[in-house]
Amino acid sequence: MTEKEQAIFEIICRNPYISQQELAETVGLSRPSVANIISKLTKKGYIIGRAYIVKDSQQIICIGGANLDRKLQVKNKAQLGTSNPVRSSQSVGGVARNISENLGRLGMEVTLLTACGADSDWAFIEDASSLYMKLDQVTKLPGMSTGSYSAVLDNDGELLIALADMEVYEAITPELLIRQETLLSSAKCLVADLNCPKDTLQFLVNFSVRYERPLVLIPVSSPKMDRLPDDLTGVTWLIANRDETESYFHSEITNHDEWKSALEKWLSIGISNVVITNGKQGAMIGNREEGIYYIPAVEIQEVVDVTGAGDAFSAAVIFSWLEGKSLKEIALAGTVNAAKTLQSASTVRQDLTAAQLIKDMEEQS
Repeated sequence: MTEKEQAIFEIICRNPYISQQELAETVGLSRPSVANIISKLTKKGYIIGRAYIVKDSQQIICIGGANLDRKLQVKNKAQLGTSNPVRSSQSVGGVARNISENLGRLGMEVTLLTACGADSDWAFIEDASSLYMKLDQVTKLPGMSTGSYSAVLDNDGELLIALADMEVYEAITPELLIRQETLLSSAKCLVADLNCPKDTLQFLVNFSVRYERPLVLIPVSSPKMDRLPDDLTGVTWLIANRDETESYFHSEITNHDEWKSALEKWLSIGISNVVITNGKQGAMIGNREEGIYYIPAVEIQEVVDVTGAGDAFSAAVIFSWLEGKSLKEIALAGTVNAAKTLQSASTVRQDLTAAQLIKDMEEQS
């Protein structure tokens, strides 16, 4: 054993039920680092079983997409009907997965519930994700393909065509979630994206009311807004952007008054807390108790990659809310984390920790 492995092993021996976050605080490491050490101890045979894992009541359960994202950029002028030389890259994505990694890096205990294929794409996602979230309950479906998004760009970087294979998420059914009733009913918070089928999302709304569990709904695109349940009464948070809100209410948002009015509409149909983001224009957040607030976007000099910024915003909102922050602080956390992600080449910023997020927010105040 290394010195760090020995220290963690001795603590686990004294308290097999200690959480990874408590371990991290005790030894002065990040929670993902502790998870990595525990994984090594398990592989070496020093730890047998899972008694050390935090109780389910501490878990945030994220339900929805975990994709493999591919980018292929044509080197020369694109030609149809023939082979085109390209530069290609791939990375992990998916709204629920991205939010899970952000929350894991922030020190939260997270379980991801999704459906995937028994293929190399899932192995790639699993390898990149396992330090930040528990993947024990992922449903593997032989014969199905893991969710993927493939973008073909011209030599100037403009999108030529995008191909999305998301059929596997239709397997995230109410029946699948019913088998996870014990886990879901004792969760600290439920987070679901709109890659899930509509009847699954309605099941989660009803479930969260029945078991008094907080539920956060995250849209993934305007076309999928029709997956929102017909009855949203009891939803704790909705974090949507302007386009998604316009699509749902069939009306444009062209100024602050219309922006505020749209947020009030969301509140009027039973959602407790709402955020509507609007890109460079910032975000608006509100509930019936504290009112509605506008938070401007953080000015940045250069955008490196927009991928994952919305998910970073959502994760920071969830984290700050669970930490008991005010609406203004919650919106600021989301705005700052999104801005830092825009300046990162990674879908989830690699320097993210709870301490770093607090420092970033202090620099904006």
